[in-house]
Amino acid sequence: MTPTLTALLLLGLSVGPRTRAQAETLPKPSLWAEPGSVVPRGSAVTIWCQGILEAQVFFLDKEEHSGFWDVHFPKKPGNTAKFSIIYMTEQYAGQYHCSYRSPAGLSERSDPLELVVTGFYGKPRLSALPSPVVTSGGKVTLQCASWEKFDRFVLRKEGEPRPSSTLDSQRPTNGQFEALFPVGPVTPYVRWTFRCYGYFSKTPQMWSYPSKPLELLVSGLEKYQKIAIGASVTLILLLALLVLLLLLRLRHKRKCCKSGALHPEAETRALQKSSDSVAPVQEEKQDAEVRESQPEEDRQMDSWAAASEDPQDVTYAQLNSLNLEQETSAPPSSRAGELPAEPVMYATLARKDAHPTLQGGDCRNPRTQ
Repeated sequence: MTPTLTALLLLGLSVGPRTRAQAETLPKPSLWAEPGSVVPRGSAVTIWCQGILEAQVFFLDKEEHSGFWDVHFPKKPGNTAKFSIIYMTEQYAGQYHCSYRSPAGLSERSDPLELVVTGFYGKPRLSALPSPVVTSGGKVTLQCASWEKFDRFVLRKEGEPRPSSTLDSQRPTNGQFEALFPVGPVTPYVRWTFRCYGYFSKTPQMWSYPSKPLELLVSGLEKYQKIAIGASVTLILLLALLVLLLLLRLRHKRKCCKSGALHPEAETRALQKSSDSVAPVQEEKQDAEVRESQPEEDRQMDSWAAASEDPQDVTYAQLNSLNLEQETSAPPSSRAGELPAEPVMYATLARKDAHPTLQGGDCRNPRTQ
């Protein structure tokens, strides 16, 4: 690759005045690293350079290194180039720039990208002064300390691509080297998790192992959480109540429509049923009034007649009225073949369970028949 780089370098150096003037109009490329610019030793990292669609070749150069560090020829039209580092070591630590060449000329270099490799020294200790519990909107001091004679300490917040702060180390009376980082004001609903590193001035891209993570606890967060939970529960209950009311209204509407469609037929059946139930009551009432208006004997005769409607169960007997009135008196003598002058009672004897009982009677004069 050395001959190619040399040829490209000579090509770049031999750009004429016209091409240089055109290069000033080309946009500056962008340069970044994934997953980040702070890389643990032995991990992989990818460097990306973004230019324009007309770019024909991309160049990656590293400070304190003569010539281009790497060159990328796109296999198909595109505006990005990928430079991969499989195993990160101190060799790859440093500052990088990228540029590209297009038919219009060579672009200017990108802003610097600093790759840092960690894991070369012992990890420092990170603590919060006076406490990691902070009120919402308050401030806190983070202390990064180590027995190593680090020249500088770096504080990083998780989730941010660049270091939060870098301070020179101080040596207080306890003998440790430390740096005090002011942090704040802190707000809820944001994770405040930090780590710190130490390094020496002669190797600024070679850091120590990271400290243990320190997370700040915002004391006002519980209050906001309770308010949010209460509001969510209230909203859910209101929605449930609204759905229930809609279901009840829909059910009532269907019931009303169904009863309205069957109303004429139901009303007819109800009228027929009421008329059928009223007719027997009226007839019984009329019969009762008639029976009350009749004499006692007529009512008895009617009851006897009603009780013996079946002619097969009725026996007719001729009784003498004297026998009914006086049981001890002897019957009057009469000539043979001559009917008695007294009225004769015909009684109907109903046979039930082989015992004749007197059900009713009728007094008639045989002479009138």
